Amino acid sequence: MNILKSGVHDADFYRLIRTSLTAAGTWAGEIINRHKDGTLHPHFLTITAVRNDAGEVTHFVSAQTDITERKRAEIDLRIAAAAFQSREGMCVTDATGVILRVNRAFTKVTGYSAEEAVGQTPRILRSGRHDKAFYEGMWRSIDTTGSWEGEIWNRRKCGELFPEWLTITAVRDDAGSVTHYVATLTDITQRKEAEYEIRNLAFYDPLTRLPNRRLLLERLKHALSAITRSEHGGALLFIDLDNFKTLNDTYGHDMGDLLLQQVAERLAGCVREADTVARLGGDEFVVLLEDLSGTPQDAALQAKTVGEKILEALNRPYPLADHEYHSTPSIGITLFSGPHNLSDDLMKRADLALYGAKAAGRNTLRFFDPAMQAAVTARASLEADLRKGLQQGQFVLHYQPQIDDSGTISGTEALVRWQHPSLGLVAPTTFIPLAEETGLILPLGQWVLETACRQLATWAAVPGRAHLSVSVNVSVRQFRQPDFVAQVLAVLERTGAAPGRLQLELTESLLLDDVEEVIAKMEALRARGVSFALDDFGTGYSSLSYLRRLPLDQLKIDKSFVTDIIGNTNDALISKTIVALAHSLGLAVIAEGVETTEQRQFLALQGCRSYQGFLLSAPLALADLEALLDQPAGAA
Repeated sequence: MNILKSGVHDADFYRLIRTSLTAAGTWAGEIINRHKDGTLHPHFLTITAVRNDAGEVTHFVSAQTDITERKRAEIDLRIAAAAFQSREGMCVTDATGVILRVNRAFTKVTGYSAEEAVGQTPRILRSGRHDKAFYEGMWRSIDTTGSWEGEIWNRRKCGELFPEWLTITAVRDDAGSVTHYVATLTDITQRKEAEYEIRNLAFYDPLTRLPNRRLLLERLKHALSAITRSEHGGALLFIDLDNFKTLNDTYGHDMGDLLLQQVAERLAGCVREADTVARLGGDEFVVLLEDLSGTPQDAALQAKTVGEKILEALNRPYPLADHEYHSTPSIGITLFSGPHNLSDDLMKRADLALYGAKAAGRNTLRFFDPAMQAAVTARASLEADLRKGLQQGQFVLHYQPQIDDSGTISGTEALVRWQHPSLGLVAPTTFIPLAEETGLILPLGQWVLETACRQLATWAAVPGRAHLSVSVNVSVRQFRQPDFVAQVLAVLERTGAAPGRLQLELTESLLLDDVEEVIAKMEALRARGVSFALDDFGTGYSSLSYLRRLPLDQLKIDKSFVTDIIGNTNDALISKTIVALAHSLGLAVIAEGVETTEQRQFLALQGCRSYQGFLLSAPLALADLEALLDQPAGAA
């Protein structure tokens, strides 16, 4: 028997066999033996002792059966039993589809007990959501490949529909005939809910539940594709709530959110079910109208009708908490038809039309006009040129003389000019507002200050010019920089300019916000010798109480009051009052825009002693100014 030993069993195992044979004369049990080819196989072995008349063991008789297949079947059965009790629902049917067995998970998912399910067919689960073609395709796959898997909607015993992932496998005998079908099913309700939530987060605005920008662009792309296959047109309406920030600042963001939700509801009520209302963000909404007339005039009329309906709806009072709030919209509209439209271009056009509505006074609608695009293109081109001009040093300073009542040039105002390579000398009224809007006023203002101070330092070393002062205009944005004081002092140090010869001109708009900060910066620079003038006085909204507190040195009478000072009683009175006010506050006063001798004489009678304007001199290039300075005193 040693030739059969597998090596699997230890000495204790064989010792037990010998003990049993000695005591009982027999042993039976499972053993692993080795076949001639070296493979191991389980056997059921019986050993019986044969004794003589004296009771002595003379022989052993053994019988063994190879139980490899039985053990394999037992393992398969245990695996099948474990699988059948898995968390996935399982159902076994015969070849005709009659249910033979279900597991606990099946009962939990469907609501049918084993007793209720056995003897029935899986048709008891049908939801009615799938047509005949669906099931035909399923069984065609099972017949062809032996299995099918996919997503399906079924019905629980209670009537509730639910999504499941279903796998059906055909079981065949040795002859290839189907004997059974085994189905496994998984309830994917939670997964579908998660997918739905993910889709909502990806494609819908969480506050209003409206489509967001991503979904809007998808639908717009689809609409444009559809238009290429039809003769219909469409429209985009951009809607922005006027002064929405005021609501948030006054009542808080909760009230703002409540308003946005009501706006969303009203917009949805103004359009057809097939149209799209989307929220881009903030207080910006978009309406996509499809299937409009292919004739531009008719499509425009249809879009205008919807736009006016929206205007009326959004103008109605909004109940917010315990009070009513009134809000108005501005609407920009662009039409589209044919195959040559791009989503981005349409969005830009509608946005431009919206700005046109706001520029027209708000609470109105405007259609896109190609002239709008031309203006935007021109502005973008000018902005690019402005950036390049700063990099390439295309800017120059002109200086307008400031003359006292004796005719002596006591100072100058530095005025920036742009020497454009193709447009020539560009007026400040063209590029300064653009520089303010884009933030380029900061590097431009720094360059003007530095250049003017360098010129001051140069003049300080020239007899007859050392007395000159230079006035430099400072933008509100520039002055608001946290390190503005440090910037000015650094420029003075780098250039060697005398602080007492530098005057900074501020406008009244600076006083609209944080006056204390303004005063602190002015006092810090004034302590180092820099003086301040309030430019364009009388055109703004500054309080006289602020004026009294500001560490100013000079008031400038705006040109608008000087132009008609002789023929307009109001302008004459205002100018007279400004001079008197300046004197009462201990401030110097200078009039700008003086163009006639009569204007100068009138101002002199009121006590004004300094002037600048075309009567005296236009702004001059540096060489022309210095030529003027070289003329005899009083010649100007």
